[in-house]
Amino acid sequence: MNENVIAATRNVAIVGPYLSGKTALLESLLSVTGTIARKGNVKDGNTVGDSSPEARDRKMSVEVNCATAEYENVRFTFLDCPGSIEFAQETYNALIGVDAAVIVCEPVADRTLTLAPLFKFLDDWEIPHLVFINKIDRACTDETTCGSNFTEVLNALKSVSSRPIVPHQYPIGKNEQIIGFIDLVTEQAYDYHSGAPADPVPLPEHLKAQESAARQEMLEELANFDDHLLEELLEEINPDAEEITRDFKMELGADLIVPVFIGIAEQDFGVRPLLEALLREAPTPETTADRRNIQSESQVLGQILKTYYTPQGGKLSLVRMWRGTLADGAVLNGVRVNGLYRLTGQQTQSLQSAKAGEIVAVGRLEGLRTGDVLGSDELLPKAEIISPVYALAIVPEKRNDEVKLSSALAKLLEEDPSLVWEQHGDTHEVILWGQGEIHLKVALDRLRRKYNLPMVTHLPQVPYKETIRKPASSIHGRYKHQSGGHGQFGDVYLDIAPQPRGEGFNFTDKIVGGVVPKQYIPGVEVGVREYLDRGPLGFPVVDVSVTLTNGSYHSVDSSEQAFKQAARLAMQDGMAKCEPALLEPIAKVEICAPNECTSKVLQLVSGHRGQILGYEGKPDWKGWDAVSAYLPIAEMQDLIVELRSQTMGVGFFHWEFDRLQEVPEPLAKRVLLTTGGNGNGNGKSNDQR
Repeated sequence: MNENVIAATRNVAIVGPYLSGKTALLESLLSVTGTIARKGNVKDGNTVGDSSPEARDRKMSVEVNCATAEYENVRFTFLDCPGSIEFAQETYNALIGVDAAVIVCEPVADRTLTLAPLFKFLDDWEIPHLVFINKIDRACTDETTCGSNFTEVLNALKSVSSRPIVPHQYPIGKNEQIIGFIDLVTEQAYDYHSGAPADPVPLPEHLKAQESAARQEMLEELANFDDHLLEELLEEINPDAEEITRDFKMELGADLIVPVFIGIAEQDFGVRPLLEALLREAPTPETTADRRNIQSESQVLGQILKTYYTPQGGKLSLVRMWRGTLADGAVLNGVRVNGLYRLTGQQTQSLQSAKAGEIVAVGRLEGLRTGDVLGSDELLPKAEIISPVYALAIVPEKRNDEVKLSSALAKLLEEDPSLVWEQHGDTHEVILWGQGEIHLKVALDRLRRKYNLPMVTHLPQVPYKETIRKPASSIHGRYKHQSGGHGQFGDVYLDIAPQPRGEGFNFTDKIVGGVVPKQYIPGVEVGVREYLDRGPLGFPVVDVSVTLTNGSYHSVDSSEQAFKQAARLAMQDGMAKCEPALLEPIAKVEICAPNECTSKVLQLVSGHRGQILGYEGKPDWKGWDAVSAYLPIAEMQDLIVELRSQTMGVGFFHWEFDRLQEVPEPLAKRVLLTTGGNGNGNGKSNDQR
């Protein structure tokens, strides 16, 4: 379409749970707008929405995909967002840059619980959103239950939304099929036709009462925000369709209501009415900018919603243009723009410029990350980074690849900010943190495919420590070595004692009369510290005090190195007499879940050697509880997997290290047998290539 003909822009995110049909809806939207000549499907791996190899391998979206369509002189930019909770960060980052969101869900009342975190994010950010109940045929088990099942789903949606749920349509069923819908605004009935627009038909007589009740409910919800409409209802005046449409536009644009549409995306049922509603009722980019308090002026202002590293084009940043016009070759934030593109899946269309309200891809914005603001020092809010909850230790298959790993991980984290990597100070493992098993497997696939870095993985070692239960006094250590010329001589007496938990290590000396010269005392401390890096159980030793009380030296053969060795010998002898005890790290955890799952969460905590501190309603989360507990970190490695299985995938937790605690004796013996008493491993492996 000619750029001069484009009259407006709409940016719409397509969101919803895994398997709800988001990618099928995008494919249908692109088909009915004429953007694509032939629809693909997820099974065949040829959809626009699942364009990456990682998505096609798993037949699920794993990152935000952008697609542009033109309809009725309006350019739509659709962002197809992942449905799995493990990729929620992708979705949240994209949502901050759209004008409206379409929540896709199935007509199963029990599964609406999975929408709760999504509704919460949209409500908190005041992002206008509507619902498309996909696969609506599943609600029509027979002609009489089609409407009642639909009403049950609406009621379930109300339980997870803080905004009123307002039906825009009502289903028409026949036998065990969905054959059409009634537009509650115009009271016009339509018959569905696969791949073609629905035909207007007379309103079925047997549905007039249900349609009237549903329409009255719709009008009453709208009247809560429109005094004129309320007066008409009180006077029993039937408002006209134009007035109702204006109300939908005003109230959706202000994020006051959640309109509900129905259909079957794979057959294009209901897709055109949804598109018409986005055209008529969704807010414009100007309205969105006003809602974000972005001042209208000429200076360019943009924000990065997503970062891609492509095999051919290098780094691409998906940018929402909030203000001004961005030209190719312009300098933003000290970086030259090297290419402007409009995206449809992996296809790119080169642009000379991008205007306010558009979402475009910008080439090679080096040094800039997802969420960053372009062209201004203004601060724009960005989605909070979700804390990681699942980890794998990673090692390159080829030892020579270790030098490439850190730069590849840096790029990986630019594409996905919810990934974190660290080199653990105690275990020395490189650990990759994320949101779950699939999330990390996708990251590892990208390392292999994009950067030729195949990995071997295993569950991270538990960073156990050890301490002592009782003191030992006057532990003697003597190091004497003669090998021609000057020899080596060091002689020390040490007192070793436990310290209160969390006090760490303390070294003092009580040398009198210079029996150990001052210049050798630092060597004693170094020897003690080096030994404590790996105690008698094979782990770092904590909460110990060591005092140098006595010793002797040789005027010729003594040295700092000799006293260091003498101290190590004394520690080796003395620590075995101090009753070494194994310590494990304990985390303080807050587990959040719907209150109907709270009893399962409590059982989960108890089954993982946890100490329950209590639970209460989660603030600002209707129908959710937050359970506080202490949990051993050794028991948390699969916690997120089990929690999601117990909470329909929506449970989550936050944690932080709290303290070290002595491991119960029977378990300590098993740990030492498993690790070989050498501080390595945790008895679990997860090797994968």
